[in-house]
Order: sequence, then structure tokens, then C-alpha cells
Amino acid sequence: MDIRQLRYFIAIVEERKISAAAKRLHMSQPPLSQQLKAMEDELGSKLFERSGKFLELTEAGKALYKNALKITQLMEETKAEVKEVGKGVNGRLTMGVNTFSVSGLPQLLAQFQKQYPKITYKIQQNESSHLCQLVRDRIVELAIIRLPLNLDDFSVLHLCNEPFCFITSKKRTLDVQEVTLDEIQKYPLLFPSTEGLGVHYLIVEAFSRANLHPAIAGECSDISLLLDLVASDFAASIVPETILKTYRGHDINAYQITKAAGLSGSVGLIWLKDHSLSQAAQNFLEMIQKT
Repeated sequence: MDIRQLRYFIAIVEERKISAAAKRLHMSQPPLSQQLKAMEDELGSKLFERSGKFLELTEAGKALYKNALKITQLMEETKAEVKEVGKGVNGRLTMGVNTFSVSGLPQLLAQFQKQYPKITYKIQQNESSHLCQLVRDRIVELAIIRLPLNLDDFSVLHLCNEPFCFITSKKRTLDVQEVTLDEIQKYPLLFPSTEGLGVHYLIVEAFSRANLHPAIAGECSDISLLLDLVASDFAASIVPETILKTYRGHDINAYQITKAAGLSGSVGLIWLKDHSLSQAAQNFLEMIQKT
């Protein structure tokens, strides 16, 4: 059984008719039927059952289809990688970005585009833990995430440490530029992340180290909505400083949190260990390391 037969098989699965698959493959129906029979004979298993006018996969067929997709995808990735190495500047940059975004990322991408104008982009935004899974599944090659997370599967390039800020509505203006966690615990807090994720953990841990107990009003991972709720005096919040640079125009006050609180977040760029990156991803890494 070869890659050509697997592509024939995938076409039959997706078209559900030999005739339709043959048309899609630009071949006549008898040779395609012969190829399917040869595969079934080689595997010693029936791959399809007829259901009315259509073909349905058997359990053996389902197992083959799952692996056939992986094999053909790996073949395509291998061909694409070889072509990228040959061309040097062509390819696709696939990247995940944390929900809170990253200050300066648009400028970095604009700089990269000037150097490699033929590169195309796929950029997905999500929570850091989900981005790690996207990298594992090879849906994206690189991801900019917020720590702490378990990164045993990844190579990591540290980008920056970022302080957190305390934000309130304009109705609660404080006569200070910095606030302590002790002062913050007097306010109902709306967390910008859900329990179990990095930012949520960092905030809770900071209060725990200080033996303080914040008044948690709830969680809201939709940052624009969170800032609107803070502006309406629904609650106060603690957010990474990047939020204030990225989401402007909200009627809020922002205060630095004292360094003694030890509340800051690390941002890193990750990629899968022991996995060759596309030339586009390698070029992007090299540019960041030189910036």
C-alpha cells in the first residue's frame, strides 16, 4: 500500500461514492475500484459497506482513514518543508498569541513582513494552556504565552517580565500612584482569567504569600467586557500592564502595584522540542533574538 492508494482511499471516504471519487481524482471508475479491492486484499479487511447509494466506513476503514489523514498530512508537510528550505524566504508563519495580546507584536510582525514579504500568516488567539495544545497538535508552530505553565514538551525563549496594575472606575480615584495588596483586598475583584490558568494563579498566589484574602467578585476572560465592567464600577480588577496599552479608551483609573507584592508575569515564545521548524518560523525566531 502506497501514498497514492491512501489518497484514493481518502477521496472515496469523503465522496462516499466510487464514481464521485473517480471524478474528483480525474480517473475512470474501474481502476479506482480495482485499487480499493487491492487495498482490502492486502489488509485482509473490508473497508466499506454499502448503505443505499452511498459507501460507509467499517470499523477497519475508520482506523485506516484516521491514519491515512496523518500520513498524507505528514507527506505534505515534508514536501512543503523541503520546498521552503530550497526557496529560503517563502512559506507560512503559524503563530498562537495569548488572549491578553503582546505589546509590540504588531511592530515585530511588520518588521518581519518587510524582511520576508512573500510569507503568509496564520495567527490564532487563545488562552496560554490552549495555545500549548495547538503547538503540540502542530496547528501552530510558535506561540506567545504567559507563564507559569508546564513546558516540558517545549523549547522556550523568554521575552519579558511584565508588572500587573490595579484598575478601578473613575468613581474610586485614589490619591496614590502605587497600591499594596492589603489596600487592594478591600475592593471586590473581577479576575481577568479563569481558575486554573496562569494569570489567575499568579494573582491568587501573590495574595496567598502575603497571607491576604481578596474579595473575588468573579471572573471575566473577555478583556473588553471586563474593562467596561470596571468602568461601570461593577468591580475593580488586576490586569497585566499590556492590557492598558492594548485596550485604550475605557474610563478607568490604573495604579502600579508595589514591587514588594511580587506580582508580575513572564511572557515567553514556545515551540515543540525535537521538531524541525519551518524556515519562516526559524527566521522569525532569529529576528526576535536579534531585536
